[in-house]
Amino acid sequence: MRALVSVSDKTGLVEFVSGLKACGWEIIATGGTQKLLESSGIKTIGISEVTGFPEICDGRVKTLHPKVHGGLLARRDDPSHLKALADNGIEFIDMVCVNLYPFRQTIAKEWVTMDEAIENIDIGGPSMLRSAAKNWKDVTVVCDPSDYAAVLEEIKAGGNTTRETRLRLSAKAYTHTAEYDSCIATYMRKAAGLNEKLFLEFDLKQPLRYGENPHQEAKFYSAPGVWPYSLATARQLQGKELSYNNIQDANAALNIVRDFSEPFCVGLKHMNPCGAAVGATIEEAWNKAYEADKVSIYGGIVAVNRPVTAELAAGWKPIFLEIVMAPSYTPEALEILASKKNLRVMEVDMHPEEEKALQYVSVNGGLLVQDLDTTIVPLTAGMCVTKVKPGEALFADMEFGWKIVKHVKSNAIVVVRDGRTLGVGAGQMNRVGSAEIALKQAHAAGFKEGLILASDGFLPFDDTVALAAQYGVTAIVQPGGSIRDNDCIVKADELGITMLLTGERHFKH
Repeated sequence: MRALVSVSDKTGLVEFVSGLKACGWEIIATGGTQKLLESSGIKTIGISEVTGFPEICDGRVKTLHPKVHGGLLARRDDPSHLKALADNGIEFIDMVCVNLYPFRQTIAKEWVTMDEAIENIDIGGPSMLRSAAKNWKDVTVVCDPSDYAAVLEEIKAGGNTTRETRLRLSAKAYTHTAEYDSCIATYMRKAAGLNEKLFLEFDLKQPLRYGENPHQEAKFYSAPGVWPYSLATARQLQGKELSYNNIQDANAALNIVRDFSEPFCVGLKHMNPCGAAVGATIEEAWNKAYEADKVSIYGGIVAVNRPVTAELAAGWKPIFLEIVMAPSYTPEALEILASKKNLRVMEVDMHPEEEKALQYVSVNGGLLVQDLDTTIVPLTAGMCVTKVKPGEALFADMEFGWKIVKHVKSNAIVVVRDGRTLGVGAGQMNRVGSAEIALKQAHAAGFKEGLILASDGFLPFDDTVALAAQYGVTAIVQPGGSIRDNDCIVKADELGITMLLTGERHFKH
């Protein structure tokens, strides 16, 4: 039995090949792999001894030869194949142990050149993996060092791998080459400015008990790499397994958190914030957010952008929450939260992002792709279109409301004051309906004057302005862009309301 070994990742290789040698296998090796094995006292056959041809073009060409691929692809049960091998002096190769040049790691490096990337595109490796995988009935293909132990155990027990193992390893090899080629294609297509194809790669993170509803199956996949503000790379420190709806809601909460640099807390239910606030401390932010809506937070999610202290954890303890999320927790905080065994405690990377993130939304038979809405236009005094101008405190609250409303389902209206939400109107079919919900909620909480109203889209009529004045709104921030903008401005001036037009909308469907 003969194995051809040619790997970039040499983890566990010496032990694996030593085991093969002990089972009587011959080892064919290339370049650096051969040097490592020989230096470890393992005798190998050089690839040039097999092919009768030297490695050329700086090692670009060494295994692309009939004596390699003939030995891999020949069917052992086909007499014509066996005759072809005998006529051409080709011997069987019964195993390929190959992993590929580190292309993904290379292009991840800062300032990598295309020339460097190109030199890390493996040609011979994928060819050998595909040849061996195609002939899986007779050839074992190993592309992952984590499979070494199981493969060696089977060979020690029976002289070769089982048919079931070879089929599994074949599928794994094709997956490996598909991922590799997809990464290369994505890189080259970006360099060439092509976008008519989209290649996505996600790894199974965990199967879920069910989807949005119990009769729906679901799985959670993660993208390669480490992503800030992501459940895919977060650490779960305690609690039950995350559900499909947990992940959706937690993701929505993290998208809100990312817009704030000052101490900030958000409570969230069903993809919408039910209470959010900034504060001088994270404890103050939590208290303000909780006071904004003590009812809706029941069974909800809380996310903060500062380490969780014992004081903050103690504030959470009496309340039924599904998930809490933060960049870190003090040991004392974790000890307090440990008493709530079902509470999911998540530690999330909240470092600023360096690259623009994409958002994928499935539709029947297709996929929508857009930039994630991670930017927001800063408010300026020049955006004021009314006679009454906002003071410093009012301006700060308008900025706060403007940041929050972008994360509420359209049609969205948010009412705020003193750096916290007082009312949230989400997902209504008309904007005045959303405004009425938010304003009534603010009044029910005892706030009837000095309110700030933020809208994710333009006000199509001046009826929302008139309603806002009845409920004590003194300032409105909205994108503008309606053919009736002037009607709204005139109405605001008539009622003594400050209005800012940002020129940027934030629909959230």
